[in-house]
Amino acid sequence: MMKKIGILFGKENSFPQAFIQRVNEKGVKDITAEAVSIDIVEQAKPTDYAVIIDRISQDVPFYRAYLKNAAITGTAVINNPFWWSADEKFFNNALAVNVGVPVPKTVILPSSFRPDDTDENSFRNLKLPMNWDKMFESIGFPAYMKPHSGGGWKSVYRVNDPEDLWAKHAETGQLVMMLQEEIQFKEYFRCYVLGTDNVHIMQYEPRNPHHLRYVIDGPEVDPAILDTVKKYCIRLCKALGYDFNTVEFAVRDGIPYAIDFCNPAPDADINSVGQANFDWIVENAANMAIEKAQAYKKGKMNLTWGTFVKDQITGKKTPLK
Repeated sequence: MMKKIGILFGKENSFPQAFIQRVNEKGVKDITAEAVSIDIVEQAKPTDYAVIIDRISQDVPFYRAYLKNAAITGTAVINNPFWWSADEKFFNNALAVNVGVPVPKTVILPSSFRPDDTDENSFRNLKLPMNWDKMFESIGFPAYMKPHSGGGWKSVYRVNDPEDLWAKHAETGQLVMMLQEEIQFKEYFRCYVLGTDNVHIMQYEPRNPHHLRYVIDGPEVDPAILDTVKKYCIRLCKALGYDFNTVEFAVRDGIPYAIDFCNPAPDADINSVGQANFDWIVENAANMAIEKAQAYKKGKMNLTWGTFVKDQITGKKTPLK
C-alpha cells in the first residue's frame, strides 16, 4: 500500500519544495511526498495522506478545520491541530514552570480595547484598579510586552517604564498581552526540535535584522549550557507534544531561560536560517515524516499528544528527564 506524505504550506517556497524532493529522493518503498491538494472536504471522510506536515493553518482557519477532519480519520498531522488550537504562550510559561524549565517572570494584561459585543458589565469579575504597582515591582523595567498567543515577532514591544507601557499598550487593540521580565543575556539560542527529542541548536541574535540573526561563527559556548538547553528542549516539547517546533533560550548567569517555545510552524527558509541549518531541517524533517508514515495505522488516531494531556487522562505524572 502506497503511503503519501503531504505538506500544506502558504507563501514559503524553499522548504516545502526541498522537503518533497528529499523524501522522494530517498526512494523508500511505498512512500511518496507531494504538496497537499484539497478539493471537497466532507465530514468524517479520510484524506489520501498518511502524514501531513502543516505549515500554514495558523493563518487559514479553513485549513485548520480540514486538518482536524483529516486527523480524526487517521492522518498523522504534524503538528497536532487540536492541541495547536488550544495552545498559547502564557499557558506554555505555566507549563514550563510545571516541568522545571526556567522562564522569565510573566503576567498577563487585559486587552486595551474591549472585545466585540462586550461592555463594562462583562468585566465585573475583574478587580479594578488592578495592583499595577505590585505587578511592576515583580516584573521590573525595562520589560517586554508581547501577545499571549500567536507566532513571530509581531506586536512585541520593549517598555521602559509605566508611562511607556500605557502608550504602547494603547496600540495593541483587542490583543491580550503578556508583560515579561527582560533577560539580559550573554548567549541566545534558537533550537529546532523534531519528533519531540531530535534537537538542533543554533546560535541566534534576536537584536540583529531578521536575515542576520543566525550566527555562523559565534563565541565558544560552555558544553554544559548546551547540554542543559538540549534537555530543556526535549522536556518542553514532550510536555507539549509538538513534533515540529522551535525553542528559544536566553542565557543569564549560566542559566538558560525559555523565551519562546510555541512555534509549531517555525521559519525554515534558506534565506534566513542559512544553508547548514536549512540542510539539517530538510533532512531530519524528511526522516521524521517517513518514520511517521511507516508507523501509520489506517483508521486509527495517529497524532502525537504531549505528556501534559496524557497525564491528565492517566492520572499519573510523567517523570522529568
